[in-house]
Amino acid sequence: MHKPIFTLLFLLLAQMSFGQRYEEKMAAFRKKYKEDFIREERSPLKAKDTGFIRFYPINSNYAVWAELSLTPNAPVFDMLTHSGKKQQYRQYAIATFKIKSKIYNLNIYQSLKLIAKEEMKDHLFLPFNDLTNYKSTFGGGRYIDLSVIDIRNNKILLDFNKCYNPYCAYKEGYSCPIPPSENRLNTRIEAGEQLFAGKVDE
Repeated sequence: MHKPIFTLLFLLLAQMSFGQRYEEKMAAFRKKYKEDFIREERSPLKAKDTGFIRFYPINSNYAVWAELSLTPNAPVFDMLTHSGKKQQYRQYAIATFKIKSKIYNLNIYQSLKLIAKEEMKDHLFLPFNDLTNYKSTFGGGRYIDLSVIDIRNNKILLDFNKCYNPYCAYKEGYSCPIPPSENRLNTRIEAGEQLFAGKVDE
């Protein structure tokens, strides 16, 4: 007669265990993210700058599965960048997902330049704006990197805890893509990277 209690206890423990594993995974992701700035030759940040990188608290509610509508016949277009240059992209799919019980759509793109490289042929690019821009996050939007190989049964995991700033958020002189207008979310995505808290030496 105590079975329902034991079942509830098991589910609570399983949920706690998942939450702990997820936080550990995200902590490792953020650690590597900072280390990559030091290793990357074109990076705008040095080791001393990485301490000023800030993130929202890890929140697994911002890791959501999205249904994909593939767009194989989408035309190539020029995506504007912060430097004024244009880069060629094509729409790969439209992602439909739910956050806080509301449904949203975002376009996922492929860079023609990147997918021409063997090691980047599966790369997918998701730039977006949201209502945190110019307040707690970079005004020029944030990015999520995805891959074709992450697609499962026409679905892909969008983890906004992994969204990051373009190099232009730290220093001028980079050609960072500007999220197209159709990728503006009318909600606050309080996950991932926030505004940089430091000042980079010129």
